[in-house]
Amino acid sequence: MTEKLKAAYARYEELGAMLAGGEVPPGSRKYMELMKEYGALTPLCEKYAEYLRALERQKEALELLDGADGDLALLAKEELQESRAAEEQLKKELRVLLIPPDPNDGKNVVVELRACAGGEEAALFAADLFRMYGMFCDRMGYKLEKMSETPTELGGYREIDFLVSGQGAYAHFKFESGVHRVQRVPKTESQGRIQTSTVSVAVLPEADEVEVRIDPSDLVFESCKSSGAGGQHINKTESAVRLTHKPTGIVVECDEERSQFKNKDKALKLLRAKLYDIESKKQEDAISGERRAQVGTGDRSEKIRTYNYPQSRVTDHRIGLTLYTLDDQLNGDLLPIIEPLREEEAAKKLTEN
Repeated sequence: MTEKLKAAYARYEELGAMLAGGEVPPGSRKYMELMKEYGALTPLCEKYAEYLRALERQKEALELLDGADGDLALLAKEELQESRAAEEQLKKELRVLLIPPDPNDGKNVVVELRACAGGEEAALFAADLFRMYGMFCDRMGYKLEKMSETPTELGGYREIDFLVSGQGAYAHFKFESGVHRVQRVPKTESQGRIQTSTVSVAVLPEADEVEVRIDPSDLVFESCKSSGAGGQHINKTESAVRLTHKPTGIVVECDEERSQFKNKDKALKLLRAKLYDIESKKQEDAISGERRAQVGTGDRSEKIRTYNYPQSRVTDHRIGLTLYTLDDQLNGDLLPIIEPLREEEAAKKLTEN
């Protein structure tokens, strides 16, 4: 660990000198790359500097303790104990910081919600999850933009796609991929019986044009009238956009904006995210198998999390975490679930390294 830290700190100081010395023109692509690398190393190197200061405090305390007596010896012992405790704590934190970060963690994300088992009740639960994620974004300072939706008459969604923008969006949302199960009495149930329904959630890191280049000749562009829930522009202007990517057969649609240009831009973002997801998963598994691993078939038995309304309970089945604060989670308080998942991920990576 020590050698890795020394190497990282040496690179950090080298980058700092390069950026401050004007060797690379500010605003250039190279400058931005170096700034990104410098920013990524900063938390680790600042923590390493704390660690070095703790070791220096130990050395000074030992020197003071040698030959000291009375109150001075007592103070030296206290300083030695504190610095040793700080050293152990900082070692733990440095081990975590040395874990290679997920290269997608800083990206924006495209989130897809699909109502699965449960009919209209599943669609209503999809709307509840969309509201939950919207409130979570408000808490985190993220921006949420709807990209496409298929609403139902009762206010649910058969499908809804949205973009979440903000530093670290993927780092938080990636743990939401999978099947979410709800247990409650549906609005459509007259006998008061509890029903179990599911919604699949897929989280895709947004890709920029550099990462995914799309040949315009591979696209089929179609415009059509919007089919939303109502409003003076509905069915009057052909602002909705449908893009078909011929090589893969992927079809994306966007009808959230009144401007066809804006809808096309959003549709391209959604398409890039899907193509990036496909390419990044090829190294691990076949595309169809990876998609099933992420969102499953939507069957009630395939779940990562259960929302039980009668008991006001939320259970994340991946780490066996149960909270009895359902209202808080539905109002966007997801960090009590996400943070333990992040810690679990870090612990697994530590055992692998």
